[in-house]
Amino acid sequence: MSIKIGNLEIKENVILAPMSGVSDVPFRKLVKNYGAGLVVSEMIACRAMVLETRQSMTKLAKADNQDISVVQLAGCEPEVMAEAAKMNEDLGADVIDINFGCPVKKVTNGDAGSALMRPAVLPLATKILEATVKAVKIPVTLKMRMGWDHNTLNAPEIARIAEDLGIKMLTVHGRTRNQLYSGNADWRFIRNVKNAVKIPVIANGDIIDFDSAERALAESGADGIMIGRGAYGKPWFVSQVIKHLKGEKQTDEPSLQEQLKIILTHYDEMLELYGIVTGVRMARKHIGWYSSGKFNSAEFRGRIMKMDNPADVKNAIRDYYNELINTRFELNLDKAA
Repeated sequence: MSIKIGNLEIKENVILAPMSGVSDVPFRKLVKNYGAGLVVSEMIACRAMVLETRQSMTKLAKADNQDISVVQLAGCEPEVMAEAAKMNEDLGADVIDINFGCPVKKVTNGDAGSALMRPAVLPLATKILEATVKAVKIPVTLKMRMGWDHNTLNAPEIARIAEDLGIKMLTVHGRTRNQLYSGNADWRFIRNVKNAVKIPVIANGDIIDFDSAERALAESGADGIMIGRGAYGKPWFVSQVIKHLKGEKQTDEPSLQEQLKIILTHYDEMLELYGIVTGVRMARKHIGWYSSGKFNSAEFRGRIMKMDNPADVKNAIRDYYNELINTRFELNLDKAA
């Protein structure tokens, strides 16, 4: 099923979520290679973008196989958000996504992210949406939660305001800000947003397998789904969900040999992007996710976490996977993982 975002057509309705420290260029490239409908950049603080900090410029880089570049911006100053959006448009972005969903304190303490869903700051939120849409010619989308808390479930109200101001697509995480990531995502509530607007609505939250993907779509009535942590260590998962929802025959998980190639490629590209010191450190979580559930993975992860030399890390990865391959261990045998 395709989705229209303004004048852009997205061929598949399963999207990779923007995840800080995860959905960087190397990871987006891998996910896109497998056939994701759309991949979204990590959240970028718009003031940092305007100041052109090295970290923010790294985040907005476009994967070379990324046909449509979506850059997510967070901020609480309409003029700065507008300026950052225009800068990204000039740098080649195809879509600007505004973040009203991030729940972490370092973002919400500054009236950004999901803090903009508090009723008291709704006038500011409206100005941010309006300024950003007016600043660019490319489509602008919005990602948000159900509301600040269960006493202020105002996502449908914000959705109507956003649509009136020219927002072209909405993504709703089925939790409030105060829930953070606890409890369960309420996909049924997202249907209230879908019923409030005519633009596409995407359901997000707790989509980690085929069953949850089906239920999220059915319960929300959404036009598509957005996958976050379900793709940790499985850049092929988004494409598997796409095939499943189409009723196509499922491909198995990549073989251990293929997974080894994927991990080593991912590792090299992270080192190239971040440099050795930062790259080695940031890659550790990905290595942990790739190996999770495999035989003796807890011991393997423990060793990797102590390694600072990239050659040692790559040798350890090869040794671990070659042992799995040679002994024909099945996945999901590590009870200690």
